[in-house]
Amino acid sequence: MMTRSISFCLFLATGFLCMGTKFLPAQDIPDELLEDEHVREEFGVNKFTTPSIRKIFQDLETLRPLPYDELKRPMPEGTPQDRTELALTVGLLLADGFFAVESEQLFDLEPVGRSLLQHAKVLGSGTRISSHMKSLLEKGALNDWDALKIELARTQKDVEKEMVLIRDVDAANLISLGGWLRAFEIGCAASLNPYNPEKASILARPNVVEYFVLNLETLEPQIQKNEKVQRIRKDLGVIQEKIDLPKQEILSEEEIQELRAMVEELVDLTYGSERLIVSASGESKPTNTGDKPTTVKPAATGGVISGEVPQ
Repeated sequence: MMTRSISFCLFLATGFLCMGTKFLPAQDIPDELLEDEHVREEFGVNKFTTPSIRKIFQDLETLRPLPYDELKRPMPEGTPQDRTELALTVGLLLADGFFAVESEQLFDLEPVGRSLLQHAKVLGSGTRISSHMKSLLEKGALNDWDALKIELARTQKDVEKEMVLIRDVDAANLISLGGWLRAFEIGCAASLNPYNPEKASILARPNVVEYFVLNLETLEPQIQKNEKVQRIRKDLGVIQEKIDLPKQEILSEEEIQELRAMVEELVDLTYGSERLIVSASGESKPTNTGDKPTTVKPAATGGVISGEVPQ
């Protein structure tokens, strides 16, 4: 009886992909975004799943060295009460966790984890996040980079599982979207540091952007009315057109600069915090994300990995 009840709840959860009288099928995830282990057993042959942020970040390994100081962001100020913005921010924070690990910046892993836990509690998955924190900090203390990536991927999967169980499939999809936005921002910057045609070729994946564009159409109508979601959807359509190039063509330096500026604005919009970019010359300049410019370079907000589980 319990098994049937759980199965029924999961069936209801997938029903969120039906909007009104029109059925919008779940979008097939491009192979490069999908890990076999990420397809959860409880969904059997169902198509519902979301891209692994770990898989999204695998491309960044080929873009090393990553300009970490240039792209590091201060943690979000406050916690949004709107679930749409909250889910997007959780995805950004998970991506920042992967970014810190890819850049081997352990000092920043702990504050990212604490902010992630704070946001996850409001989202309704704080217990699952907390269960991963101790393992993340322990593996960080051992400099076990591969194990850290695996643990972060498990963290994302557990958060999404909780969203599905409480019938909030939209939140699970928005988490992955937030992770992709941050990864694309990092990829653009890494390709310009300096401009490298080989690295630039990795960014031209229109089918990946198309997946997220189409997936936004399956969101609950009220979520689609969210101003930030509308802005993201509009700009993703532009990005998709810009990177849909004929074979053998590669994005130019100017084109990547345009893409970077566009996705940076989307990440700024979601994070809701000001950001300071440090140029290659060492001169710092604030971005136009608010009326008051940033004047202090973000410093590492964490200390030595303590091994403590954030409360």
